[in-house]
Amino acid sequence: MTELTLQAAQTIINTAHKHARDNNFNPLAIVVLDNRGALRAGLSEDGTSIIRWKVAFAKAWGAVSWGAGSKRLEKIAEERPAFMGAVAHIADGGILPVGGGVLIRDADKKIIGSVGVSGDTSDNDEAAAAAGIKAAGFTADGG
Repeated sequence: MTELTLQAAQTIINTAHKHARDNNFNPLAIVVLDNRGALRAGLSEDGTSIIRWKVAFAKAWGAVSWGAGSKRLEKIAEERPAFMGAVAHIADGGILPVGGGVLIRDADKKIIGSVGVSGDTSDNDEAAAAAGIKAAGFTADGG
């Protein structure tokens, strides 16, 4: 399995940030986690609210810990709200089932980490994450 290096994590962060600026997104918080859910890199733009990085982290952590992009988790939450509420509870609130938490897959489709983005619409958050993941040579899986 491919390792998510610091250099790759920084490429993801920098490209996601550039994508957001090029498309006039609201200020973002962006986090990159490895496949264990450990922080590899993070960015919180000027103008983001104080909680944005926590939202970005919860999107990424939920995706990597569940093994599904946060759009998939959002569908589960819509279909089975009590179940997802219980999962969020046992995860100490660390799972946020809304778009913007994107798995990073290597060439063998193995999960090597995730990216969480918060600050704009869920679709724009996901687009920024996907741009960064692609620039680092990996495949984005938003769910």
